Amino acid sequence: MPRADLPTVESTLRRPLAKPQEIADYCGVPIGTVYQWSSRGGGPKLIKVGRHLRARWDDIEKWLDSQTIAA
Repeated sequence: MPRADLPTVESTLRRPLAKPQEIADYCGVPIGTVYQWSSRGGGPKLIKVGRHLRARWDDIEKWLDSQTIAA
């Protein structure tokens, strides 16, 4: 498919992927915890982009919602 025929995504619909430090800051955990989630499982869905870890903000929010405990 020629590049001109590819569908475009409005830049306003997509947020930049979260970096490990941003994930740690947002969740209030040390950055080492984010890397443990990556290697041991747990935490939000993480994406490998080359050598770099990233996450979609929506996935972070969904994971946080799933961690809510009933009072």
